[in-house]
Amino acid sequence: MRILFVATGSQVTVYAMAPLVAAARNAGHQVVMAANEPLIGFVENLEIPAVAIMPQAIRHFMEPGPAPQDARENQVRVGRAFARMAGAGREALLQLAQDWPPDRVVGGSMSYGAGLLARQRGVPYTRHAEYFRIPLEDIDSGAAQGLQHGGLGELPQPDQFIETSPPSLRSKGFPDAQLMRWVPRNPQRRLEPWMYARRGSRPRVLITSGTHFRMLSAEATRDLAAVLVSEGMDVLIAATQAVAQELGPSMGPHVQVGWIPLDVVAHACDLAIHHGGATTSMTLLEAGVPQVIVPPNMHTQAIAEALTDFGAALTVPADAQHEPVSALAASSLKILHEDGFAQRARALAQENAALASPADVVLPWD
Repeated sequence: MRILFVATGSQVTVYAMAPLVAAARNAGHQVVMAANEPLIGFVENLEIPAVAIMPQAIRHFMEPGPAPQDARENQVRVGRAFARMAGAGREALLQLAQDWPPDRVVGGSMSYGAGLLARQRGVPYTRHAEYFRIPLEDIDSGAAQGLQHGGLGELPQPDQFIETSPPSLRSKGFPDAQLMRWVPRNPQRRLEPWMYARRGSRPRVLITSGTHFRMLSAEATRDLAAVLVSEGMDVLIAATQAVAQELGPSMGPHVQVGWIPLDVVAHACDLAIHHGGATTSMTLLEAGVPQVIVPPNMHTQAIAEALTDFGAALTVPADAQHEPVSALAASSLKILHEDGFAQRARALAQENAALASPADVVLPWD
């Protein structure tokens, strides 16, 4: 069987669908992932056969002007943008399907072109919701408007809906779904012992800003690391080479800085401080690690609120972010000194582990 995966928007979609791609290949199916050009590097880094269908990123399709302050209207606006992206990539997808006819099309939650193609080809369409608390109802409302306006017809309905979310964090209003275990996927590098092995009994704290958002300045990062070390913690700072150089040569024996594979280091940490990106949050959830989150936008705020409401995280509120070091240090100490956060984080990890594996989900596709 030939299975075409369609990823648009951000690398979150690529990383989330990668385990399903691997499961399909291991089951003997042929796979290709189509993506807009800015995502192709992420697809290639995971050794997935990749085809570029358009040069633009999603920001190219957003309506001009500032985003609405109303959360619902903002998500409707996002849906319209993804609908325009589906229209822009339609011809390229049709040509790809003519040259390489798929037997099933799998798309990310906002890869509406996948559903349009599957409908045109008359093959099954699987929609893959990458993580919890995606406001699909509002985004789909905007997408339906955009598809109608672009002459692309009705919003395509999937034959199968996959959601990678622990049951306790499922979004209200989501359709019935095949719940699937989140399996981390991220670029790798040669490992060093400090990435996966603990030394002594000091708690280990990971600080990472993610790919798009710089959570802290170099000075604030150094200050935060110093405070945490003074409180008896070891600190790991996930950083690109450029950021590592900015942070300076040595920050002491209890601080390590470098590009760290998140899926590896997560299982060797007691706490993580980050910006609330979906891939980061889900990978830490899989490892059962409590989190301190500094969300910069509505998308990351929804993730932070869900984890905080469950008791597996603390969110640093906007009014505390003008003094981020003290706020982050206080939240970190609270989590490490109270057992409940770690227990709730482990509960989410257990829920995730109990869900169907990607191999289980692929099996009925034959």
